[in-house]
Amino acid sequence: MFKFAHKEPPATRNAALLACASGMVAGTLALSLALSGCSAAGTAPTAQADEGGYDAPALRTVSLNSGAATGARGCLVDSSNASSGYIMASATSSSPLKFQMICGDMSYNYDMPNDGTATAFPLNMGSGAYTLRVMQRVEGNNYIQLFSTQVQVALNSELDPFLNPSVYCDFSENSQCVALARQLIEDANSQAAAAEAIYTWIVSNISYDSAKARQLTNVTGYTPNPDETLASRRGICFDYASLAAAMLRSVGIPTKIVTGYVADGSIYHAWNMVWLQGQWVNASFTVPAEEWTRIDVTFASSGPQIIGGKKDYVERFIY
Repeated sequence: MFKFAHKEPPATRNAALLACASGMVAGTLALSLALSGCSAAGTAPTAQADEGGYDAPALRTVSLNSGAATGARGCLVDSSNASSGYIMASATSSSPLKFQMICGDMSYNYDMPNDGTATAFPLNMGSGAYTLRVMQRVEGNNYIQLFSTQVQVALNSELDPFLNPSVYCDFSENSQCVALARQLIEDANSQAAAAEAIYTWIVSNISYDSAKARQLTNVTGYTPNPDETLASRRGICFDYASLAAAMLRSVGIPTKIVTGYVADGSIYHAWNMVWLQGQWVNASFTVPAEEWTRIDVTFASSGPQIIGGKKDYVERFIY
């Protein structure tokens, strides 16, 4: 019997997320070095840019290979694409499910569809030995194990998990957010310019949804949908971060969804970190090359101010 008392997905802290709309923090673009997982592996993939513009790489897709999957009791876990940064899993059950990933002393617990829908889970803890579990709820926060397997992961690149679609960053060739991202970067002459175009559009066109935050205060298991956020032009900070990650990843820009605390620790929040090969410079901010760079589209949508630094953000979960 397992009990999940913490390590829940960030949406389970919606009471704290509501504080994002309070206006206590106006806007942020700060700098941060990359966070390591189990271990680093490989080198950063690069997209080509020339005088003709930024040439985004092919869109990454994910799928479950049932022939390569292992499982039991209605569960399937496919690790055949582990080197590319993700695990696929599906399960059927009449009870709520969770997918647990353990690497070293780190663990992540995700809500999992119980209707057999195949879902991608990022190998966000880097290369190493992973234990993967499908868990079924029996009562309250108590779960039993339906299936478990172990996988030795050697990533092609430490950035791969942050280029793929995944459970909190779902997109495909047919996604509206992908079509928009491609449109926005048509005139970009570099990866940095492409990232800036997408960031600027989100800040200018997506509004914070205070009513939604209040509705989700006592709701657990919320999963953002980038296309729904795009259609409504509204969302909570988790929606902002998911949409930004989907759009940036879809054009070949490695992007993390990060959740944690900001300011004095009273605000539980979601933001992004973006890997840029060049130097990103405009009138508002300068970003060094070869670093993970924090961009906060939620707070920035309230105004153009830049505040704080690394000490003002405490990362807790990375997706």
